[in-house]
Amino acid sequence: MITAYRPVLLAIGAALCGAALFQALGVPAGPLVGSTIAVTGLAAAGFSPKVPATLRNLGFTAIGVTLGAGVTTHFLTDVLRFPLSLIALTATMIAVMTISSTVLKRVFGVAGGTAVLATSPGALSYSLSLAADRPAAKIDIPFVMVLQSLRLLIITIALPPLVALVEGGSGGAGAAVTRHTLDLPISILLIGIAAVGGIVFDRLRVPAAFLLAGVFISGLGHGVGWLEGRPSTILTFIGFSLAGAVIGARFASVTRAQLRDLFLAGLVVTTIAVALSGLVSFGVATFLGLPFGQVWVSFAPGGVEGMSAMALSLGYDPAYVATHHIFRLLLLIAILPAFLKLPRRDLQERG
Repeated sequence: MITAYRPVLLAIGAALCGAALFQALGVPAGPLVGSTIAVTGLAAAGFSPKVPATLRNLGFTAIGVTLGAGVTTHFLTDVLRFPLSLIALTATMIAVMTISSTVLKRVFGVAGGTAVLATSPGALSYSLSLAADRPAAKIDIPFVMVLQSLRLLIITIALPPLVALVEGGSGGAGAAVTRHTLDLPISILLIGIAAVGGIVFDRLRVPAAFLLAGVFISGLGHGVGWLEGRPSTILTFIGFSLAGAVIGARFASVTRAQLRDLFLAGLVVTTIAVALSGLVSFGVATFLGLPFGQVWVSFAPGGVEGMSAMALSLGYDPAYVATHHIFRLLLLIAILPAFLKLPRRDLQERG
């Protein structure tokens, strides 16, 4: 039995140790970054770390509940204050997908459909499901998985120190963050209720089901005034650690040859995405008078769970960040099938 659970114990143990170490060192988003690096290192060393679906879902639920704590009774008013920011995010998403997929096709010789899905900014599970539903398009699913995972890994590790460097190490100190914390029993009950909601969302095939359920249930409770404060600090720490473990464990099934062959392509398209989102974020932050780091994390093309956890760790306004990443996810679901139409015609012409 110990042998059967060894990959899980290794992943969770490494994630918690890495998270604690990086938090103690004062690294921005330390628990998330530390757990990601530690578990990725295990995967690279051939230990095949694994995070069970139940633990993964609980971790993302805890992050969602923490995000929902940023909702107030005037949340809708706050959202309506940033229409220009959401418009800029939409334009940034389309530009990132167009430019990055074009680079993959013309420079690295990647087929059209594969290039689009590999550079879609987030929602890996949705991208892979689209690939599986299009066998005629001959999409390279391992390529999509590896490139998406590399992008998420690079952004998770590189973005917090970049934000801290740009903002002079201040992080999100000036952002509006809920400081009060809920009691441990209430926190556990809230996460449990949100997890049940996540199961319902998952059966309805809602992407990032457990995180969105946590945001919805916690946000509803805070929005109507039933709750006040974030979940217990220890539960939030565990949520960050599990999110990092999930990111790192994705590399357990990737061979070193695959990583070597795809690393350059992943680095190039990730640099394009981060640079472009950074430039637009700077303009938006300047125009709206918002912290640059907060806008950059909101626009960065990482997974909604990882970017949400990063924003919380850096102390940024969770309502602003969550709104933008959830909006990006819903927009991606709407436009990604349309983006696949042109590459599919390209494939037919080549065939």
